[in-house]
Amino acid sequence: MDARSRGQADGTDPADQWVLNPETGEYELRLNDSAEQPKTPGPRSAPRPGSTAPVRVPGQRGRRAAPAPEPEPASEDTPGHGRRKRKPKRSGKKKALMWTGGVLGLVLVGGSAFAYYWYERLYGNINTVDIGDVGSDEAMADGPVNLLVIGNDVRTGEGNEAYGNRTNVTGHADTTLLFHVAEDRTNATVVSIPRDLMIKIPDCESKQSDGSTKKIPGSTVPTKFNESYGVNGRDPGCTMLTVEEITGLELDHFMMFDFNAVKTLSTAVGGVKVCLDKPLKDLDGGSGLDLPAGESTVQGEDALSFLRNRHGLKNESDLDRIEMQQKFVASMLRQLKEDTLDSPSKMLDVADAATKSLTVDKGIGSPSKLLTLARELGKIDLKNITLMTLPVIDNPAEPTPVTVVLNPTEAPKLFSMLQNDVSLTEVKKKEKDAKDKQAELLEGTRAEASEIRVDVFNGGGPSGAAQDTLTWLQTGQGVARSTNRGNAPADVDKTRLEYAPNQADQARKLADLMGLPSSAMKPGTKDADATTPMTLTLGPDFKEAGVPITLPKKVDVKQSRADEKMCKK
Repeated sequence: MDARSRGQADGTDPADQWVLNPETGEYELRLNDSAEQPKTPGPRSAPRPGSTAPVRVPGQRGRRAAPAPEPEPASEDTPGHGRRKRKPKRSGKKKALMWTGGVLGLVLVGGSAFAYYWYERLYGNINTVDIGDVGSDEAMADGPVNLLVIGNDVRTGEGNEAYGNRTNVTGHADTTLLFHVAEDRTNATVVSIPRDLMIKIPDCESKQSDGSTKKIPGSTVPTKFNESYGVNGRDPGCTMLTVEEITGLELDHFMMFDFNAVKTLSTAVGGVKVCLDKPLKDLDGGSGLDLPAGESTVQGEDALSFLRNRHGLKNESDLDRIEMQQKFVASMLRQLKEDTLDSPSKMLDVADAATKSLTVDKGIGSPSKLLTLARELGKIDLKNITLMTLPVIDNPAEPTPVTVVLNPTEAPKLFSMLQNDVSLTEVKKKEKDAKDKQAELLEGTRAEASEIRVDVFNGGGPSGAAQDTLTWLQTGQGVARSTNRGNAPADVDKTRLEYAPNQADQARKLADLMGLPSSAMKPGTKDADATTPMTLTLGPDFKEAGVPITLPKKVDVKQSRADEKMCKK
């Protein structure tokens, strides 16, 4: 496609007019001053696909632009006061198959073929949902990023009524993946959340089609996770809040796709290779799947059948199906990386197919924002993308279990690793690096406990943590020159100790007393006077005074890597 055929009379290639705005970190169309800039149509803003269902409005948290809250009265962090309401994060931090095609598809079209025509077309494809103050306004900037991918099981579309309840016009969170991207963008963890996980769904708010707000009460008893979307008017923002309650993470964005996306995306990439140890036939189970042992390439209806099928698998359970879906995702990632990157026509087909079936939050509701997100995600080596299922066990409340609950031992380990941005592919390396760094920082003399001066703030720790720590330091450790300063000006991701170079001996002693890891040590560059205290800010990783803050251990659950092929031979 030459420049003239793209619609520029002067021969200018519109693709060359896409430039990176250093202030926003996004790609923008810059036309010549002499030419009138075409008005770009906005994305379709819609409630959940298939209904006039509500969309989320501000009310839960303050990460999006919202009316300024009333000033919070100053108060000490003491038992009885409770933790302050979470402050807004600083701006810029922050069916499985569909993420693959949707996000990487946009990465692929980020080159010269991404002309204005395609931008306009893709912009018009995207559906957006306003989820209020849940999530982030920025596509992707500093810090770890948590993306929720929701596979909606709504049966609209040709042939889809054969896959279950035909009266389901809104859909549910049938296949859900939490995609955690590390702060340094070197690795990612993809966690599949079983639809039959029994949890309590929190209260949430949604905006109705008439603009009014509907407050949706949460569940009072454990409920299937898939009901966090589509039931009682719950929108994707409700699903995000539910995942936040489960994991303790803050989610930045969501992407939602339906059955049609599986068909169109798998076809757009030219089919996806799958491999079976034995023939898989589900002629009577609803999917009509009939595949031989060994390698096959599936696309369209066969791809959807493969992802939906659980008959003929080991236990014919949803967990078995999740494992097959993860292998499919890995295979499609490789297909995109190895084949589609070099084909402009395939790149555009993938982007077009993805955005037609895509619903996102307004924080990523444009091709340029999706491109910003996708370019960052595209930097991750496939071998450093870990796929796993949320650790669960059979529901002990059921005589014959058909649902699952969180594994009380392994799930907290995984959540801790994600909260602390620890890679499942590099845990040992990070532990070694941390130990080496800590040994270097803590090498040297120690001050006496009585010489330590420190101000203690609560920046995301348990309620009353600052006061409890102060009491522990003064009464049990001899750190009399310590002060409780209440809540920190802003929450921190992890506990941190800030100190001047001439306070290093005090810092080393306090680190010894509290069991602080090297990552908590934040030395400054200028010396402090004799009466200036260090600053200790307790973060979400702080449990209680006297309990060392340590790096999470490896979670004992089956994992796979995106570079692993289904057929080993």
